[in-house]
Amino acid sequence: MAYNRLNRPSDQRKAMLRSQVTALLWEGKVVTTKARAKEVQRIAEKQITKAISQYKNTVTVTKSVKDKEGNVVETEFTVDAPAKLAVRRQLIAELYNVRPAKLEKETDAQYKERLRDNKFPVIEKLFRELAPRYATRAEALGQGGGYTRIIKMGPRRGDAAEMVVLELV
Repeated sequence: MAYNRLNRPSDQRKAMLRSQVTALLWEGKVVTTKARAKEVQRIAEKQITKAISQYKNTVTVTKSVKDKEGNVVETEFTVDAPAKLAVRRQLIAELYNVRPAKLEKETDAQYKERLRDNKFPVIEKLFRELAPRYATRAEALGQGGGYTRIIKMGPRRGDAAEMVVLELV
């Protein structure tokens, strides 16, 4: 498969692309050079497509648990189906983990409590916000793909590299 090497060793290139894809999915847009944007766009669109294909795939599981009094109680959980779990793990391996910012006037205990259930916020945003949005968009337009756009900004001062804004549509 052909790709642009971006004048970097493979470890640096992979880390840079990984961080830019994570920033794009987390913030919605990223300012970078045209060559980098094209590579980031390829990777991001593939990851969004993976999330769209599996975001609804959940299973309801019944589990027997003992309560405080020692009685056995049946509880139902909604968990990821095996295919969705596999895609989730692939995305976790491909993206960095970004912690959300601490809210104003939020104590450390409140911050930890808010983040306790959400270990991978970028992945959750991808499955809960972006995938449903792009799935309905694909149904309305009758096509898949085209989740990002590149807007030219002009040359960068100093080395005249073509700068662009890569953003989610």
